[in-house]
Amino acid sequence: MSNSVLQLLWSGTLETLYMTLVSSAIAYVFGIPLGVLVYVSDSGGICQNRVIHTITGTVINIVRSVPFLILLVAILPFTRLVVGTTIGSAATIVPLVVAAIPFVARMVESSLKEVHAGVIEAAKAMGSSPLQIVYKVILPEAKPSLLVGSTIAVSTILGYSAMAGFVGGGGLGAIAINYGYYRYQSETMLLTVALLVIIVQVFQETGIWLVRKIDKREQN
Repeated sequence: MSNSVLQLLWSGTLETLYMTLVSSAIAYVFGIPLGVLVYVSDSGGICQNRVIHTITGTVINIVRSVPFLILLVAILPFTRLVVGTTIGSAATIVPLVVAAIPFVARMVESSLKEVHAGVIEAAKAMGSSPLQIVYKVILPEAKPSLLVGSTIAVSTILGYSAMAGFVGGGGLGAIAINYGYYRYQSETMLLTVALLVIIVQVFQETGIWLVRKIDKREQN
């Protein structure tokens, strides 16, 4: 294999990691508060509000129901407005974030629902405010589950980034399409697939290792 191909794969790997990690970080900045809002406003929640829960849940479901490639194309004007272009790794981050936020919100909501109701009731009995219950009780108790969910979310966002190669996105997905598909370079295609699999495995194993480190239930 030529040095140019190796250099291409290396730069593609770095672009993929850049898009995935930056998109995941931004998605969690917005996704965690949104997931918390859906959770606390649900029936039986500490701040139940049917209107807010219905609106936020509906918006999340609508965005999640749109296939990523269609969403990517649909928000091209917004992407151009934000970053000034619609191609490349920087432009791909915008639709990745838009697609990932509702996914992360649902993952967060699911993790928070695993917190035992007795812990929340105990916090209420001690006079904790809803904000204190969320940040000092619910989120810490749900930390292992949230970390597992983040591993799944990062892997999903990585898959989305590979799809973006069809419409000018960067990274390994673009290499697989431009060289492996259009130029019939099957070896390059297989290498990009192998690299994507390796990256996913690294993310998953790292997440599992961190969960074991912080999960007090397993330590006991």
